[in-house]
Formats: sequence, structure tokens, C-alpha cells
Amino acid sequence: MAVFYEKRIKEGVKVLSEEESRHCTQVLRHNSGDEILIFDGNGGKHRAKLNEVSKKSCSFEIIESEIEPRKKFYTHLAIAPTKNADRMEWMVEKLGEIGVDELSFIQTQHSERKHLRTDRLEKKTISAMKQSGNPFKLQINEMMDFNKFIDQTTADQNFIAHVKPSHPYFGDATNNSNKICILIGPEGDFSEQELNLAMEKGFTPISLGNNTLRTETAGFAACCIVNVINKY
Repeated sequence: MAVFYEKRIKEGVKVLSEEESRHCTQVLRHNSGDEILIFDGNGGKHRAKLNEVSKKSCSFEIIESEIEPRKKFYTHLAIAPTKNADRMEWMVEKLGEIGVDELSFIQTQHSERKHLRTDRLEKKTISAMKQSGNPFKLQINEMMDFNKFIDQTTADQNFIAHVKPSHPYFGDATNNSNKICILIGPEGDFSEQELNLAMEKGFTPISLGNNTLRTETAGFAACCIVNVINKY
């Protein structure tokens, strides 16, 4: 069954967005009376029947709803965006597929990108949600200064990845805590000042292995490790 996204279902909205309606009618060729599956991005799976159908608007009635409970752990990745936007889009898609909960972009001393448009990234989260069958959409936050971010995180365990052989391997340092936050720096890594400041705020420095990873690879790898530890 084709999957669509409409976050406003809980507010009583029973019309697909213009973009989802175009996909429904022009790409998948659905007509009135067809059944579809709609995710609201917050755990809701809604089986629905299409009523009035057009290129810009598809109304529907809900036949059956199911709310899937959240997994027992919460992964928040905070990362310095790469200069190449395609790499960030790839990462966001993969994070959505493996069920990462929240993604923040941080401005660091060695950041390659000062500004970031999240509209294209939001589309990647929706695509990943529908493709993976996970009814929870990855939450994307706007760019934030590194110092401000580490001051306000509320995770049970906080980690900062840093290229140093003396740091413990992430898989050995973490456990199946309820909420984990991981900081990933830019290609030039975090500065020593940022590393020390994060440690003062309770972040544990960790390594992601012997090889030096690209920023987006490091972010994805760290979140995969969290999933493995939690058997997810």
C-alpha cells in the first residue's frame, strides 16, 4: 500500500498537501476510492480511503488508525554541516531510515558552512520515513552555535567524537541509556578549546575507530553503533 505523509491529521486535517497530492495522482495514479496509508510523523499509521482527487488536492477519510509506541532509546546527533550539501542530504536520508530521532546542526570554530537550508533536508526525512516504514519522522533543528548547544542538551549520556587514539571506542563507552547525544565535528575536527569546554559540560570524548571518517560518515556510523547496542 502506498505511504503518504500528513502531519496535521491530529488537528482534523483530512487533505494531503499539494506535493503529496501530486505524487498520489500523477506519479502513483491513484483515484477516488483507493486505499492509502498515511503517516503523521509522530507514530500514527492511518489507513484511509481517497475521496475527491485532483492534481493539487486529495481528500480522504480515515478507516483505521494505529499509534506505534516509540522505541525505548532516543538518539540525538549534533553535527557540523559539510560544505557539500549532497553529503548532508545523503546522511539525513540514512539517519531517517535507521530511526534516529533528532538531528541538530552546530556552528563550530572549524565549520565549513555558516548557513544551512533545511527545506530540502526535510524532504529527505519524509522520503526516508515512508521508505523505511518507520512512522516517526526525524526531527531536524536549525543551525546553532556550539557553545549554546552544549549548554542546553538534556541527554542521559553525552559524547563528543574526536580524532585521538587515546579516547575510548564509542561502542565500549556507551550503553543502552534512554537518551544519547553525540557531537560530530567538521572535517577539521573540533578545536582543543571546544573539546575541553564540552568535557567541562559533562561530554565524554570518544573515538569511532582507527580510520579517519568524513563528517557525514562519522555521524551515520555513530548512530549505527547506538542501534546495535540497543539491538534495534
